[in-house]
Amino acid sequence: MSTFKIEGGFSLKGKIEPQGAKNEALQVICAVLLTTEDVTIENIPEISDVLKLIEILEKMGVDTERLGKGNYRFNAAHVNTGFLKTPEYAKLASSLRGSVMIMGPILARFGVGFIPQPGGDKIGRRRMDTHFIGFKKLGASVKFDVQNQCYTISAKKLKGAYMLLDEASVTGTANILMAAVLSEGITTIYNAACEPYLQQLSKMLVSMGAKISGIGSNLLTVEGVTSFTGCKHRILPDMIEVGSFIGLSAMTASELTIKNVCIEQLGIIPASFRRLGIKIQQQGDDLHVKDTGHYEIESYIDGSIMTISDAPWPGLTPDLLSVFLVVATQAKGSVLIHQKMFESRLFFVDKLIDMGAQIILCDPHRATVIGLDRKYALWGTNMTSPDIRAGIALLIAAMSAKGKSTINNIEQIDRGYENIDKRLNQLGARITRM
Repeated sequence: MSTFKIEGGFSLKGKIEPQGAKNEALQVICAVLLTTEDVTIENIPEISDVLKLIEILEKMGVDTERLGKGNYRFNAAHVNTGFLKTPEYAKLASSLRGSVMIMGPILARFGVGFIPQPGGDKIGRRRMDTHFIGFKKLGASVKFDVQNQCYTISAKKLKGAYMLLDEASVTGTANILMAAVLSEGITTIYNAACEPYLQQLSKMLVSMGAKISGIGSNLLTVEGVTSFTGCKHRILPDMIEVGSFIGLSAMTASELTIKNVCIEQLGIIPASFRRLGIKIQQQGDDLHVKDTGHYEIESYIDGSIMTISDAPWPGLTPDLLSVFLVVATQAKGSVLIHQKMFESRLFFVDKLIDMGAQIILCDPHRATVIGLDRKYALWGTNMTSPDIRAGIALLIAAMSAKGKSTINNIEQIDRGYENIDKRLNQLGARITRM
């Protein structure tokens, strides 16, 4: 287990560019299984979760070539579906939740699928029903082995169908979409997730020969085709990193320029930080964060306390609520953070309370933050990263704190942020990896 040693209390200055989007990478890399031709993907973040998915594909027989930093060529002409039933696959896939999106393309192309109960962050209940109900609508059968905690999916032929998803699941929509593109007939997916990741996946599939309409909306219509070609695809900048850097700049009273963020794909993220009083200027496709010595949380027009909550796109992504919560601890004013999707994601706040933050955990989904207005700093402490997003939030808190902090289990942070210590140290941070 690795550890970060952080000396806090230092302002940062300079320019930083976000990595490629992790959530998009996990989807589009699985999509290479749909074709026998070469697929080239650029701007892949070389983080542990993504590299683990690439390793799984390689062991399945996908020919993989690293062309350069973040650029890979894939060829899935010779896939060995038998690998899916091996103990090695079960071990690899169960430790990576993103591996669940292998099922859609494998089912569409080979008529079979096998996946162990997926792992991932321990942030609450993360059911798989949306995926499997969608597969059943397309004509597949799904069996769950309770003893071995694994799913088997099979279908002689997938046929298009109308479906109304029970939730706008991002991975569920991606999985169903990748199965539907090779199904016979028309598939209509209503209440589909429409995050930029899904839009990117849809555009990539269209470039491979898919027929998809309604991209960017919650109503997707898919006309099945019989085969796919190769393509070249570039992954968007990671909006979660962009938001993390905005929050980092505010908490450490720094002036940072975040380069090449693809502003039109950030949705309400910049506006939501502005509601906390953070000054963000747009300069072309860059964001400049400045004057962060003091920032004041807005109130509603009637004077009531502001609420920051997550919602399906185009609402605020739940992956950034941990960062918003930390940023609010040094603001002037109070805010209610409402995490609707996952019931365990706010439990890391006890670490912030230990550091001197004034937070009331109302219930598993809601926390009220009373900002300190920099009247006194958080103080350093020893912590353990429980998941990716709480991990980066704790790192931001430690960098703003007075004194030294230790964060254990930083493998969780490495799953989502590439070389984060080296990149931040170049801006003036003092982070040592042990």
